[in-house]
Amino acid sequence: MRASLAILFFSLLIVKNLAAQEMVYQPGEKVEYLIQYGFINGGLATLELKKDTCCGLNTTYHTRLTGATTGLADAIFQVRDVYECYMDPVSKLPIKSIRDISEGRYKKYNVVMFDRETRSDSAVLNSDLTGQHVVQYDIHDILSCFYWFRNNILPHQIGKMRIGDTVTINTWFTDEFFPIIMIYYGTEEIKTKAGKINCYKFGPVCEIGRLFRSKEAISFWFSADANYLPVKIRFEIIVGAFEVNMTNYEGLKYPLDIRNK
Repeated sequence: MRASLAILFFSLLIVKNLAAQEMVYQPGEKVEYLIQYGFINGGLATLELKKDTCCGLNTTYHTRLTGATTGLADAIFQVRDVYECYMDPVSKLPIKSIRDISEGRYKKYNVVMFDRETRSDSAVLNSDLTGQHVVQYDIHDILSCFYWFRNNILPHQIGKMRIGDTVTINTWFTDEFFPIIMIYYGTEEIKTKAGKINCYKFGPVCEIGRLFRSKEAISFWFSADANYLPVKIRFEIIVGAFEVNMTNYEGLKYPLDIRNK
């Protein structure tokens, strides 16, 4: 009984502290990206966040990532991918996640519900495809983990981090437990359509195999300002490398620190 009360008290304390934190993003934020394979423009992607309702809650944060091939790439191998996540506005943990994949002939649609009411010490996940799973209480999905990284990790830890330091965020992705280990690689200036932006460079540890040549095959660049905005992503795979570069943005909470010279 004492243990249960202690867990309840600790959970309430965490929620209170999270609610008091200043957020680095806000509903209305929208970022557009161009997907390039060398000099070839292969597709477009959009990441946006807005207020919405979900699962009986009057207010949730609804984030949506869409990706689609264009031009010649679309004629060769059409891709229409959509990832969605509804997050609790206080804890920023996922409530509902949707994965809608259409890549050539491959199709996959799945909804996962995150239940944190049934058990006080863990979350119960209900997947349309694989049924029920019991996981740790603060599990993220693939979208909420990046908002968590921007809001709860970068503002508080980046000043103390050294090159090679890691941050682990436990997620539920493709219907399985998927820990993301982000390695810090330092700062780098990135040239964008808007201008030059100083960024923090991170990369998740990748599994070497049929797709990736090395454990450092993916790199992310987050703006080194108050937004910690994902500015660029680079994938190095067996058949070559492609990049996802920011082309437009709106609704940021803070002005983006851009150097035009």
